[in-house]
Amino acid sequence: MREEALQAIQEAPDLDTLQAVKTRYVGKSGLVTKELGSLGKLPPEERKSRGAEINALRQAIDAALTEREAVLKRAALDAKLASEAIDVTLPGLSLPAGGLHPISRVYDDLIRIYERMGYAVVEGPEVEDEHYNFEALNVPWYHPARDLQDTFWLEDGRLLRTHTSPMQVRYMVDHEPPLKIVVRGKVYRYEATDATHESMFHQLEGLVVGDGISMADLKGTIAEMARGLYGPSAKVRFQPSYYPFVEPGADFAVWWDNPRGESKWLELGGCGMVHPNVFKAVDDLREQQGKPRVYEGKTGFAFGLGPERIAMLKYGIPDIRYFYANDPRVIGQFRGELG
Repeated sequence: MREEALQAIQEAPDLDTLQAVKTRYVGKSGLVTKELGSLGKLPPEERKSRGAEINALRQAIDAALTEREAVLKRAALDAKLASEAIDVTLPGLSLPAGGLHPISRVYDDLIRIYERMGYAVVEGPEVEDEHYNFEALNVPWYHPARDLQDTFWLEDGRLLRTHTSPMQVRYMVDHEPPLKIVVRGKVYRYEATDATHESMFHQLEGLVVGDGISMADLKGTIAEMARGLYGPSAKVRFQPSYYPFVEPGADFAVWWDNPRGESKWLELGGCGMVHPNVFKAVDDLREQQGKPRVYEGKTGFAFGLGPERIAMLKYGIPDIRYFYANDPRVIGQFRGELG
């Protein structure tokens, strides 16, 4: 039995087979266990020697089982490690690449155009003081234009800015002319949302101040922007309009060759020559801070436009609310075209 048991242990190919051998020989009903149970039937003079032989056999089988179990466990572990090994020289998994938001793309296009024309890019606070948002821009408390720019107010009297124009005033208070800047950022208005309106949207606004600045300079700037966006054949049209912080004021439109259908004039924004009252308000603020009055008598122009409208037209997006949708089904409608 000894040689048979030890041979079966050594030939066991895996842990399950080894367990079966163990059960056969030293289990509760195993062959060695039965031999131990039969000692009581032997004469006393044979019981001692036979017991010693069976115990020696049991110890040999246990030792062989322990040794073989360790070998098989190590082999099983090595096999598992080999099957789960990672080849670090293999190329990694390709993951879907993200893309820039359409508004960010339009912003980048506009910023590149104006930087080529020598404009500095600045940003300002979204939580604004009422004076900078309205009074300093020639919009006193009784002005009807305030009704068109109802907004969100904070308990301390500040508000979420309704346009990026307050940064015009802030920049002029801190800098002397000549200057050329564009301001980018979010603005807020309390209004019902629909396909072309949102309570939060984006603006890009420009300001140029110096000596002898005219409407011709303004139109040339807008025309250069249009050519940068829509190609060298782009045309620009000005129509008279009213904005309290410019005089004269105008709306500007660009002729758009629509690749998806009918070409037409597109109104992109408003513009005009900076109102003298704005320059006076800036000098008043500068004087309060101990700075010289340098803007009265200067000339300049300002313009503003919404990147959302340009992005909607460029990428064929029918509803402004898609820009802020978190639903992947909505975003997926435009993934193919936006990249």
